[in-house]
Amino acid sequence: MQTPADIRLRFAQTGDLDDLNAVIEAAVMGWNLPERVKRLSLPSYRYQEHDLDHLRLLIAETGTDGIVGVAAWEPAAAGDAPTGAKAMLLHGLYVAPRRQLGGIGTRLLEAAATAARQAGCDGLLVKANPDAQGFFAHRGLDRLPVEDPTRDYPYRYWLPLSDGP
Repeated sequence: MQTPADIRLRFAQTGDLDDLNAVIEAAVMGWNLPERVKRLSLPSYRYQEHDLDHLRLLIAETGTDGIVGVAAWEPAAAGDAPTGAKAMLLHGLYVAPRRQLGGIGTRLLEAAATAARQAGCDGLLVKANPDAQGFFAHRGLDRLPVEDPTRDYPYRYWLPLSDGP
């Protein structure tokens, strides 16, 4: 198995969509949800060509396995970030099941945090899948409280990037 140092990160192009969506599908199908729920929700997790105009999609790939991880981010809506903070929203982070626990997700998370810093953001906001809570907590992200249960996503995490709000 290759180490994270052997992984190349680059931004996705239109020709990558089938392969990166295959990684997403494999990751989603591994979630602890009923099969029917996974199958019905899967189309909403797939990225399309127009998403490349609005999101930054970073892929992790190897020379032998091709694409093994995907991270996507965009500026967060002001109402989603902690009060007064400018945030980047990590829209998705997926690693092929056969390559999980090898540092790829951490490298993708670090790349998203770097992009958020470069964009002048105070932090990186994550709306995590319940199964991914341990991943984000282990990497030092703070769980945000649910202040409005009718609006707030229940598994929000915050990675502060500056001394801002």
